[in-house]
Amino acid sequence: MEQSEVKQKILDEIAKTENRIAEYKELTRPIAPDVAIGRISRMDAINNKSVTEASLRQAEQKLESLHRVLSMYGKEEFGRCIKCKTQIPLGRILFRPQSLHCVNCAN
Repeated sequence: MEQSEVKQKILDEIAKTENRIAEYKELTRPIAPDVAIGRISRMDAINNKSVTEASLRQAEQKLESLHRVLSMYGKEEFGRCIKCKTQIPLGRILFRPQSLHCVNCAN
């Protein structure tokens, strides 16, 4: 697979993650206390909001890693583990483009 295809995969993943972040931000807006949804429904909405906030944090971390990987593109360190400096397999890069570590160092 060519480097340009890998770069396109990273760019596509960035776009998907940015869209997901926008959705999560919309879902984590505060729930106004004057909205009549019932006590149980309000508690459920608050619980769902906390789960969505955790997903938002993970998506923001993923986006940060994707931008870091993209900034490495075209440089010698692109596709290399930041810990042990070995080449990250192409399959891992395609499956998880935000990977900064090889499988061994990620564990």
